[in-house]
Amino acid sequence: MISLFDPYEIKGLELRNRLVMAPMCQYSATDGIPEEWHFTHYTSRAVGGTGLILIEMTNVEARGRITDHCLGIWSDGHVPHYKRIVDACHRHGAKVGIQLAHAGRKARDTELPVSSSSIAYSDDFKTPHELSTEEVEEVIDAFRWGAKRSVEAGFDTIELHAAHGYLIHQFQSHRTNTRTDEYGQDLSLFGRKVIEAVKSVMPEEMPLILRISAVEFAEDGYDLDHAVWLSKQYIEAGVDMIDVSAGGEGKPAEDRFPGAYPGYMVPYAKTIHEETGIPVMAVGLLDDVNLAEHVVASEEADLVAIGRGLLRDPYWVLNASRQKKEKSRSFIPEQYERAY
Repeated sequence: MISLFDPYEIKGLELRNRLVMAPMCQYSATDGIPEEWHFTHYTSRAVGGTGLILIEMTNVEARGRITDHCLGIWSDGHVPHYKRIVDACHRHGAKVGIQLAHAGRKARDTELPVSSSSIAYSDDFKTPHELSTEEVEEVIDAFRWGAKRSVEAGFDTIELHAAHGYLIHQFQSHRTNTRTDEYGQDLSLFGRKVIEAVKSVMPEEMPLILRISAVEFAEDGYDLDHAVWLSKQYIEAGVDMIDVSAGGEGKPAEDRFPGAYPGYMVPYAKTIHEETGIPVMAVGLLDDVNLAEHVVASEEADLVAIGRGLLRDPYWVLNASRQKKEKSRSFIPEQYERAY
């Protein structure tokens, strides 16, 4: 039986276990540059035994940040700051990925946000500028440069954020994409173009992960069948794994949102895996080790991403391994062995 603490391999990425630190914004950057907080935040989870650490939403344009304190990678000057974190995490046995993104219409602090269409996220947000076809191509190029810099920084994998109502999501949803050009006629086109651009500068052995919202919880949102279709398009374009989340695109409608309970998004991951055959990552309040173990053992997902649990406890993985009596695992630091 597959264990949560077994190694995992996809393309050239070898992980010491199947536990992932989910990307979670820290709102602590200056000019997009990670600070000492980020260094401590991420390296402590590497010491704590996490297999793969996904650096929080890192924006490919300055105007694409949720806030002015979000991370970015829109210049070469950002690269050494990320390399410092990556190198440190590697020294402690973890692999590190970066989540490349663009907030689009959900960018709060930028003077004029941009989106697929000129539709505000809510009354509390600015109405975005609808990108022209030429401007869309420029944003795609920004993703390419972000990926190139990520490779230079030494990241082991890249995740594209196509979930939670951010820019790629805005293009793939009928609620937010009312364009009449090619990027409106094919709701997968922008995402596919971004994938192709990013893959063009990634080493062949480096896997590309894509996070998707499997369903939209807002009124008149898309359903799982649309996410399956999108996933197939994105896989054809070059995605190697789907990180399956949901929602985030608007206020949830009562008849569409099941409520957040442990494992509530796992069935979405299972369906996408079964319908596409691609490896998947499951998320969604999975910080009970027995539940996380069940998800992997039952092959509903290949990897499990932990969010809030790892915020509360940097050593969640070590402590979970102790709870499951996995005392001989190599990811326990030699200095801590007496405790496990």
